[in-house]
Amino acid sequence: MSFNDYDVLAEDYARHNERNAYNAYYERPATLALAGDVRGLRVLDAGCGSGAHAEALSSGGASVTGIDSSAGILALARERLGAQALLLHADLAEPLPLPDNGFDLVIAPLVLHYLRDWEPTLREFHRVLEPGGRLVFSTHHPTMDFAESSGEDYFATYASTEDWPAGDRMVTMRFWHRPLTAMTEALRVSGFAIERLTEPAPVPECRELFPEEYRTISTKPRFLFFATRAVRSGD
Repeated sequence: MSFNDYDVLAEDYARHNERNAYNAYYERPATLALAGDVRGLRVLDAGCGSGAHAEALSSGGASVTGIDSSAGILALARERLGAQALLLHADLAEPLPLPDNGFDLVIAPLVLHYLRDWEPTLREFHRVLEPGGRLVFSTHHPTMDFAESSGEDYFATYASTEDWPAGDRMVTMRFWHRPLTAMTEALRVSGFAIERLTEPAPVPECRELFPEEYRTISTKPRFLFFATRAVRSGD
């Protein structure tokens, strides 16, 4: 069975991502807020999707490179961004086709929970960052994964699946649950120091536009947001 076929999902996912409660009024504003002032920064958008984060970062004055493993999603990002960003096909589970110390900031919005092992990817992020560069990312909240999956051990790392509609088809998505301790340990051994760990509320507009989703997001943990800094041995 194949999982996470974003080539099939591309147009439906991009359309939904653009304006729904969870992405447009919760994840994206929170990630961009943690990224902060990006004027003059070289930014890698890892798992760039159809380009919403990259567009905001470019508008904020950053030089943006986006990578994604889905050719279909990247085609939509190229239509959206034109020359605003350099877009590359790359798999986060593999070594990245990017130079050492080439970025000041890496963002990874809602992508790490697709990976069984975080450490190889985090080490690649560390490699491509300047010393002292920042990694900002969002991921599934582990209590959400645990509550909504069939897992019996919160402290285990295990896969769970759900089916997403794509036109007249269903695509099986696979996510990897890991406890918070495993997340923080993977960051530590990969050379990242946590500066902030947040569980933000959605932006206020969400309450009026999506009252049911707003209640859910505001009362049940959905995503975790990390702001970290690349450190070297001895720092």
